[in-house]
Amino acid sequence: MVILSKTDQDGASLSSEAIRRRIRTGAHDGHTAGLAAGKLQCNLAILPEAYALDFLRFCQRNPKPCPVVGVGDTGSHMLPTLGRDIDIRSDVPRYRVFKEGALVEEVTDITSHWADDLVTVALGCSFTFENALIRAGIPVRHIEMGRNVPMYRTNIDLVPAGPFGGQMVVTMRPLKADQIDAARAISAKYPQAHGAPIAIGDPAAIGISDLSAPDYGDPVDVKPGEVPVYWACGVTPQNVLKAAKLPICITHAPGHMLITDVAEDAETTIYQDPNQNEKTNKE
Repeated sequence: MVILSKTDQDGASLSSEAIRRRIRTGAHDGHTAGLAAGKLQCNLAILPEAYALDFLRFCQRNPKPCPVVGVGDTGSHMLPTLGRDIDIRSDVPRYRVFKEGALVEEVTDITSHWADDLVTVALGCSFTFENALIRAGIPVRHIEMGRNVPMYRTNIDLVPAGPFGGQMVVTMRPLKADQIDAARAISAKYPQAHGAPIAIGDPAAIGISDLSAPDYGDPVDVKPGEVPVYWACGVTPQNVLKAAKLPICITHAPGHMLITDVAEDAETTIYQDPNQNEKTNKE
């Protein structure tokens, strides 16, 4: 894995466009936690148009794990509502390619898999609200440890649509008891990034048997006096897509998100070209 160079400053201070350029050229293929502070990060689902409407219905019925923030045109590799120069084929650090439900490849570029019937759906990511937690003085353990966030399968059923259904995946962040109310209030302000926690405390209550062995991501320390707090996770639709056994679908690798140009606290997820006012005034 190549990480951001110190000569380029901390990744949190690089612009979203600068980070995407590094990703596009292969200079960064690691997780994106802590990068592009202030910008919305997205989970990714790319699937044939024939299944896209059912998938969007599924997302609408399960908004906590599947908050839709952008949808591309059929066959287009651009996402103009999320950034001026996004190329979805190369601007995610790592992708997973599934065929008939089987993982066939994990790659850093999907140009060779692109087809005219594919539709890109971008879904909000909890990495977005982590910056707000840190600004409020609430530590985020996996960032402190330089790791990917731990993610777990649960027994929480989802509302099905067409061929899509299953159980929710969650992320976990350990917090002190006196930090939980503030973390809940802060994350609730970001419904496009999974919003408030869906569970707190005993992992067995939601079907998690061992916090030290996450299904995805990396384990983190849970210190004495800390309480596990769980948020809905964008790996949920990955599992749902895999279970549907589509002819092909492409997702991001867990923790390896699309970084957009949209402000994480924007009331709308529509990207505004910073040069648009200047263009309008000249017309």
